[in-house]
Amino acid sequence: MLQYKAPIMDIKFLIEDVFKYYSHYEKYPEFAEATPDLVDAILQECAKFCENELLPLNQSGDKEGCKFDNGVVTTPKGFKEAYDKYVEGGWQSLSHPLEHGGQGLPPSLGMAKQEMMGTANWSWAMYPGLSHGAMNTIQTHGTEEQKELFLTRLTEGTWTGTMCLTEPQCGTDLGQVKTKATLNEDGTYDIVGTKIFISAGEHDLTENIIHIVLARLPGAPEGTRGISLFIVPKIQVDQQGNLGASNNVTCGAIEDKMGIKASSTAVLNFDNAKGVLIGPENKGLECMFTFMNAARVGTALQGVCASELSYQNALLYAKERLSMRSLTGKKYPDKVADPIIVHPDVRKMLMTQKAITEGGRAMIYYTAQIVDQIEMAKTEDERKAADDRLGFITPILKAFLTELGSESANHGMQVFGGHGFIKEWGMEQIVRDVRISTLYEGTTGIQALDLLGRKVLLTRGKSLNAFSKEILGFCKDKSMISSNPHKRQMNKFVWALSKNVANWQQYTMRLALKAKKDRDIVGSASVDYLMYSGYIVMGYFWAQMAQTAYEKLAGDVENRDFYRAKIKTAEFYFERLLPRTKSLAKTMMADPKTLMQLDQDLLSFL
Repeated sequence: MLQYKAPIMDIKFLIEDVFKYYSHYEKYPEFAEATPDLVDAILQECAKFCENELLPLNQSGDKEGCKFDNGVVTTPKGFKEAYDKYVEGGWQSLSHPLEHGGQGLPPSLGMAKQEMMGTANWSWAMYPGLSHGAMNTIQTHGTEEQKELFLTRLTEGTWTGTMCLTEPQCGTDLGQVKTKATLNEDGTYDIVGTKIFISAGEHDLTENIIHIVLARLPGAPEGTRGISLFIVPKIQVDQQGNLGASNNVTCGAIEDKMGIKASSTAVLNFDNAKGVLIGPENKGLECMFTFMNAARVGTALQGVCASELSYQNALLYAKERLSMRSLTGKKYPDKVADPIIVHPDVRKMLMTQKAITEGGRAMIYYTAQIVDQIEMAKTEDERKAADDRLGFITPILKAFLTELGSESANHGMQVFGGHGFIKEWGMEQIVRDVRISTLYEGTTGIQALDLLGRKVLLTRGKSLNAFSKEILGFCKDKSMISSNPHKRQMNKFVWALSKNVANWQQYTMRLALKAKKDRDIVGSASVDYLMYSGYIVMGYFWAQMAQTAYEKLAGDVENRDFYRAKIKTAEFYFERLLPRTKSLAKTMMADPKTLMQLDQDLLSFL
């Protein structure tokens, strides 16, 4: 059976020491209640809920799955009871505005909650998790009446929300959306169409589900410029929030999936369902991106969650499983064999998992602070500056961390050997569950095109240069100031990081020049470029964690081994994982002709 203990020490290390959340919170009067004592209490209680309520439902939920019967979806045993406890505990309202019944605590604190929930049981966590995108969209683009009607119940968790974007014919290409919206005399719209792959689209956890739906108005322009956004409840709601009749939103099926089997992935049919317009006509795609960045960061978190769960269980197993002797002599002569953790290959897999997990967590918690800044921005310029930073790093987080999360899950399964292939241990489930993370909310390829094509080349490297400047500023501060007491220890990190950042800028410039002659270079280089970027970004955060660990060890601090382990893991990352950029640089700069020169009819001779 899977084991999980919330990594509170590591979370607090990032919150308190690396990113100094409390100094960050002091900038915003709205976050005055986010004191160290309160945050610590929240983390501890959330850990208990996740370990005691959600984890025991992880494997049983996978085995049972969701049941579909004539449009009705039943979640696995225990899911409804756990959700009721979640609502009773006020967890859904934690980081939402006071005016709609929220507790007004920072979104960045909500990210720590999401991490623990997602690690303990990702399938269960998707039900309340999908509400956040809907809530953010209504909060940003909704009228005051829409906010009053929908946000209070979404905030308390008695209703949940979804994002209804994809259709059978279009996948990621939302310009092909065919769902129609027709205006009624009362100002509502009749929505007609079918949406697929709708996570948490139908379930038995709440009395109503609020769908955010992309659809076209009559005479709308073709493509993405002609899409509008609508709020469509599953059950009709009057102006006082009272539930009425069915709104002609029916579940046609739920998908039989490789993983996340306890999360219902629904086919939804809208048959003249009543909806209301949110945001301007034909601007639905722009409004949608309000929740898309948040959804993509949430998906990036899935990679970290899978890595953490797999690592914890692989580490426990490696300490206990006896097989062969160490190459350097018996380490446990009183046993029939040594534990497999003494073998370098096993240790390499575990260290890779540790580096991915803790480095990925740092990337997520850094980004969570940017989300705070967007939410609390007092001016449009301030909001746009933070949003540009988020827009640049989001595709890196989403694709890089999910790809590495999948790699880490496979390492964990490999540590178990043949037992990893057996369901009772839960390791193969983690591999199955995390695999979707590289696909939904935009595949790795889509994220890579967004990064290289839109965020870098289209802006002439503006966001890249700003982020590079931030990294190089850190490197200069940590290595070139003679008064820095940790200068010598940090040199091994900052020199390698500085060199990689300089190369990052140079390769980007070369790709831009190549792209002027051959646009295929963007597509052929993009995934390698994104992964290349990801390793540098993670290196930046490992360098920060090492610096913080050196500072802590220079004082009178408890748990000194924790900080020593941080430094050793940072050294492992810089010696074993960051060098992957060298091969990625080679492949991303390669001529795309080797991809495109073979005629498609010659790809097979069957």
